[in-house]
Amino acid sequence: MSKSVDEVRSTLLSVLANGEFHSGEALGQTLNLSRASISNHIKALTSLGLDIYSVTGKGYCLANPLDFLALKEISTHLPADYSLPIEVLNVIGSTNQYIKERFDNLENGYACLAEAQTAGRGRHGRKWVSPYGSSLYLSMYWHFSGGYPALGGLSLAVGVAVAKALSLSGIEGIKLKWPNDIYGLGKKLAGVLIEVEGQMGLGCQTVIGIGLNISLPKNVEEIGQPWIDLAQLTDNSLERNRLAANLLATLSETLYVFERDGLAPFIEAWRSKDVYANQAIKLIVGKKIISGISRGVNESGAILLETEQGVKAFHGGEVSVRPA
Repeated sequence: MSKSVDEVRSTLLSVLANGEFHSGEALGQTLNLSRASISNHIKALTSLGLDIYSVTGKGYCLANPLDFLALKEISTHLPADYSLPIEVLNVIGSTNQYIKERFDNLENGYACLAEAQTAGRGRHGRKWVSPYGSSLYLSMYWHFSGGYPALGGLSLAVGVAVAKALSLSGIEGIKLKWPNDIYGLGKKLAGVLIEVEGQMGLGCQTVIGIGLNISLPKNVEEIGQPWIDLAQLTDNSLERNRLAANLLATLSETLYVFERDGLAPFIEAWRSKDVYANQAIKLIVGKKIISGISRGVNESGAILLETEQGVKAFHGGEVSVRPA
């Protein structure tokens, strides 16, 4: 998208952000464009997942008012001693990919957030649906001098960080699903995607991506499992900038502790939020399905499954967990 087009659509959204109707003629006058051009821009915005009503005689209206991310606003909610670099972006392919392309030029703890992703990714390369302005898409860069061996259980610690950030934001009752999902009322609320580059025996560059559903459009499609958003979990107003600040603060604090002490400080917190604790589950390991009772995780972050043959630990990779 060219800069001029991006600017036009950003201005258009800033006008529509109040959730009221605006006629095509009035929008055209504001932007010095024809009504036909306004219509084309509206179509392009809906392709980003925005739910925009079009009513003859009234014009255009967002189904939900927009709460734009703003670095200045995020900064007001951060701890006074927070000094890690933050970048707020508009529409990009993927926040994880954005960081990966800049690995060699980033300060440790650098984070970026985006209003929308056109190529958001989940675990195993699945698509992460990323509509405009309705969620948090955040990635943070971290260099671990201990290399790959130092990363065992990292996704569990990050899950604990997300739950803590939500608690600070007034959202309780959050559960965690091994190895990288955050649940509310038994449905997926957020996911963690960790990508690593490095050589064995050396330090590694890591990007920790988090996608958190805040208030998804009613017309959202392509999500292949039961999902929920924060709007369904609370009647309180949801400030994305405050949520972003809480997430940045808890994530960076978690990564400092994890780099020093590993998973140990987070084990009990994770176990207390285990969505499948002592329940019958099945593990999908490649083409093999193993059924048993979930017995939490061990000290290295592997999931423990009790079967007739005893309790066995399974690590990440191609292992998926499903309810029995």
